[in-house]
Amino acid sequence: MKNPEVADLLYEIADYLEIKGVDWKPRAYRRAAGAVETLSEDIEQVAERGKLKDIPRVGESIASKIVEYLETGHLEYLENLRQEMPGKLRKLMDIEGIGPKTAVKLHRKLGIRNIDDLQKAAEEGKIRDLEGFGKKTEENILENISMYRSHRERFLLGYMLPTAQKIVEELGKLDVVKRIELAGSIRRRKATIGDADILVISEDSDEVMNSFVQMGEVDRVLSKGERKSTIVLGNGLQVDLLVIDEKNFGAALMYFTGSKEHNVELRKRAIEHNWKLSEYGLEERDTGEVIAQTTEEDIYDKLDLQYIPPELRTNRGEIEAAAQNNLPNLVDWEDIRGDLHVHSNWSEGSHSIEEMVQKAREIGHEYIAICDHTQSLPIAQGLTDEEFQEREKEITEVNEQFDDIEVLSGAEVDILPDGSLDLKDDTLADLDVTVAAVHSSFKQDEDTMTERVLSAINLEHVDILGHPTGRLIQERNPYAIDLTRIFEEAEKYGTKIEVNC
Repeated sequence: MKNPEVADLLYEIADYLEIKGVDWKPRAYRRAAGAVETLSEDIEQVAERGKLKDIPRVGESIASKIVEYLETGHLEYLENLRQEMPGKLRKLMDIEGIGPKTAVKLHRKLGIRNIDDLQKAAEEGKIRDLEGFGKKTEENILENISMYRSHRERFLLGYMLPTAQKIVEELGKLDVVKRIELAGSIRRRKATIGDADILVISEDSDEVMNSFVQMGEVDRVLSKGERKSTIVLGNGLQVDLLVIDEKNFGAALMYFTGSKEHNVELRKRAIEHNWKLSEYGLEERDTGEVIAQTTEEDIYDKLDLQYIPPELRTNRGEIEAAAQNNLPNLVDWEDIRGDLHVHSNWSEGSHSIEEMVQKAREIGHEYIAICDHTQSLPIAQGLTDEEFQEREKEITEVNEQFDDIEVLSGAEVDILPDGSLDLKDDTLADLDVTVAAVHSSFKQDEDTMTERVLSAINLEHVDILGHPTGRLIQERNPYAIDLTRIFEEAEKYGTKIEVNC
């Protein structure tokens, strides 16, 4: 599917237009990009049927550009925009705190064309003297550049898991494939991954490897062998495929899943029995006799451990808990009854309320809360008190259409720097669900930030504290906050804490 590829192009156009100072088009392109990104159908198939304009937020102009790219592999409009932009100015916006206007100002005042230029200027103390900046801003820029560089070779799980699953699905269709599984950090569902590992059982490794390196998503082949091949996808993700013997597949799956720290502790446990544990199995150290190797479950059982799900394999107490048969039950898809925090196209969401509700019904939700942003967040097209009243009419109409799901009226309200909220009490009282969250002044000290959040969660109409640490994976570190106090007060006032995962 080229959906992510097309979405990236539309996002890129939006960024360039914003840098140029164009008023309304950036928002239109971002909304179209979001719709393409979340499209469940292959966009090439949609284009072949001539139905691109049926995609929400995709009008005739954007549809024609998508067709041009799909048919030619090029987009003249975007290429012209790239030529107009100096250096790698758009890349500056990958740094937290650098928006289009800031990027343009840095270029015009200091000749900054890329991230290296930005770092050099900050290290030489040139940015602090610009109007509207200062020493603290300069220090923040250096900190955010450091975070960007440390994370840039890792990928967000949410983007890469579907890609890896598609490869597994395609290879799994081969008659010669008996079993295929994801391994590594992607199987453990880490928030970010460096690469993807796939293990397969097959009696015809040649056919498997040939199919693997010839997949449409492949950008280049790093190596191709009888038992292991490595490719790099168009999105930059490296994928390793290993052919494993069926007899020791469980041991190999355990070994390549990790984590390293978890595996080290398992090997220590094996040594206590005078055994050794490797990717080939659990064996008697003296005789080499195999004790267990075919399944992970069998290996854990022989080590007197409850089976440990991959998500828990971090060496943070899971082995001790498994020894006591006291592992927690993980939340599964079947446990999720609804979603209390989604956005619609009333704010920065890509889909209408009705479309959101239809999708929620498809996946079996019993309820859904439409929690659009509020007015203090203009970048997310936040709503005013009056606009929330208008939106309520649409929610009422949608509720009347369906009797198998409840549509709740909600808002993601901004916790202002002084701890107050940016909606009137009367508006908040009319909502079914209020999520309060911090969206600005992230650099407040711990005491100030803690008091700010406490002020909000103690308010009558606040039901949920949203993204309680403010972390934005790979882009923004958590702000300083005393979570112990937050949890204690939240329990006291009955305020729920949002879990972001």
